[in-house]
Amino acid sequence: MGIECSSVVAAPLTEVFDWFARPGAFTRLSPPWQPMTLVSESESLADGRAVLGLPAGLRWVARHDPDGFDPPYRFVDRIDSDGPASLPAALAIRWKHTHDFEAVDATHTRVLDRVDTPVPARILRSTFDYRYRQLAADLAAHQTAARHGFTRSTIAVTGATGLVGTALTAFLSTGGHTVIRLVRHAPRDAGERQWNPANPAPDMLTGVDAVVHLAGASIAGRFTDRHKRDIADSRIEPTRALAELAARTGISTFVSASAIGYYGDDRGDETLTEQSERGGGFLADVVADWERATEVTGCRVVRVRTGIVQSPAGGTLRLLRPLFTLGLGGRIGDGSQWLSWIGIDDLIDVYHRALWDDSLAGAVNAVAPAPVRNSEYTRVLAAILHRPAVLPVPGFGPALLLGRQGARELALASQRVAPARLAAAGHEFRNPDLTSALRHVLGRTDSHAES
Repeated sequence: MGIECSSVVAAPLTEVFDWFARPGAFTRLSPPWQPMTLVSESESLADGRAVLGLPAGLRWVARHDPDGFDPPYRFVDRIDSDGPASLPAALAIRWKHTHDFEAVDATHTRVLDRVDTPVPARILRSTFDYRYRQLAADLAAHQTAARHGFTRSTIAVTGATGLVGTALTAFLSTGGHTVIRLVRHAPRDAGERQWNPANPAPDMLTGVDAVVHLAGASIAGRFTDRHKRDIADSRIEPTRALAELAARTGISTFVSASAIGYYGDDRGDETLTEQSERGGGFLADVVADWERATEVTGCRVVRVRTGIVQSPAGGTLRLLRPLFTLGLGGRIGDGSQWLSWIGIDDLIDVYHRALWDDSLAGAVNAVAPAPVRNSEYTRVLAAILHRPAVLPVPGFGPALLLGRQGARELALASQRVAPARLAAAGHEFRNPDLTSALRHVLGRTDSHAES
């Protein structure tokens, strides 16, 4: 039982091993479809311990074995127990994971994984396929940035615990960068600094090279007056205060989240680029004011207009996946609405590029190059999950949950957006088409690992 597999990545041996040893590696390698969360990360591959949250309040404790630590060639982790919540998994499952690394040549490394466990290989295969794709793509992204002169930097990030922030901070940390999480509570460690959105401390960004601003109240929900006020108030003035502080501190790069809601809720079949005029509606007004709040002198400002992010760990796919798995999914209305989407890892690459590519400034559409209609999205997701999708959602359905305005600007929105600025910069997407993007984040790809 268990699994033995390997893959060759295009990076030197020490670079690969160092990647695994840095904070964030576990997050970057954890499949988003699994019901597992990181409670605490190991501080050392030699003798550290990682704690993972499982359903029903259970825990999985992975302890690194000092006898198996041989950098840069090997490290080993075993399942362990630490308290009642971890006992069921430790007693029920045998698990020893040996990570081996071999230099193929000066620029390539073979990563070998051997897991001694009663869990069948067929159950584990998708996890290791995902891990190898993530590792190879992340290393390649950091190498591209390094070729353009982006060396180790200190980057401050707001919204670091959200869907995008969690992935981005892990990606940056494994690349050797120092991440400072700007948080509203009292700092818990050296990696956090307290941030008062209304009045940030004058020295909050001291020693910081760049800022990535992701914080903002979720737009999901019924569009009541209070909810709309929360959406606007959490974005506009906090962004202005942070951008002005970055400019005064001498920060060279300020990257701010934005949204394709800028283009309005329905532009028909018009292809929308960064040069297109703004649309109408509440979200378009908020986004326009949000972007204006970043207009400061002295910083290169990039406004990342994000499409519908694809990850089962959050956003719309987190809501749709269980419905489609039960065979209850279907198109919304007539399904003709355009959906401009982007995979979570491609979005991370866009933020990364915004940090290192000095040619990018202003608005950048963070969407995949192949938008689809709602009916096509429904068909692709259902096919990947091997389920029918024959129950269309009537047009009035979303209005029951979101209100008429919320339904029009969220569930029924139609925006055919193109990543024109990224295309002009020669940007390459990891998953440019919907099928490959959904297969990757749902663990439904064919095996590419060497068995």
